[in-house]
Amino acid sequence: MSAPTAKAAARKAEASPVFEVFARAGYVANGIVHILLGIIVLVIAFGGDAEGDQPGALKAVAVAPLGFVLLWLIAIALCALGLWHAAEGVLARDLSGDAKGAAKKWGRRTAEWGQAIVFIGLGVITAAIALGARPNGEKTAEDASRSLIDIPGGPIVLALIGVGFAAGGVSFVAMGILRSFHNRMRIPDGAVGQGITTLGVVGFIAKGVSLAIVGVLLLAAALSTDAEAAGGIDGAVQAMLDVPFGPYLAGIVGAGFIAYGVFTVARARYARM
Repeated sequence: MSAPTAKAAARKAEASPVFEVFARAGYVANGIVHILLGIIVLVIAFGGDAEGDQPGALKAVAVAPLGFVLLWLIAIALCALGLWHAAEGVLARDLSGDAKGAAKKWGRRTAEWGQAIVFIGLGVITAAIALGARPNGEKTAEDASRSLIDIPGGPIVLALIGVGFAAGGVSFVAMGILRSFHNRMRIPDGAVGQGITTLGVVGFIAKGVSLAIVGVLLLAAALSTDAEAAGGIDGAVQAMLDVPFGPYLAGIVGAGFIAYGVFTVARARYARM
């Protein structure tokens, strides 16, 4: 598909009110997943046994009455949001016409397409769980790391992935502190707007901390060539529990995930789309 054709298709898609509704529903779906994830992390922090990652949260939905129906709704909404971000990437423009403007355009495209991959990927995982799959996020991270470590140059690739996760975590923390999420939302005035902002700050920082720890775990696995050192969010939570005051730290992160989830549900209403 040529660039003009792709842009025309993206514009047509974004002009559809139905597509926008489904994309906004994707924020609600993402919020539900993060709220459940936060609850699970809190359970782990207080000594319970559960899978503290997104597949674990989705599997908790699967065992609820009519959970498979909710899973399909979440899957469809997440994929719609992913496609919306893909369209946003296609439509990113260079308004200045110079090298700096081109760099900003491709930076925006990279960010939008990265989010598209994340949301569509999570949507596919959700659909798989609705069909009966029961993936283990921690085992998947270890198996993928082991596969990389066993090939020439693999540890370097794994280290770069770890750096990417750590950088993403720092980026989330920065977005929370600087409140840069305001640029993509129409925050209302008054107490409602202040509440949404507070949830966003807390939620972005908590998610950033967990992603940074995942990055550190991947780096440790690459440097030690020990795949078992790698892990996802569940591994990050377990790593928190192993440090002094770890349960309190994990509890704060769990509460932060809940805050991020509530913020993301609000984002469905106030996002600029």
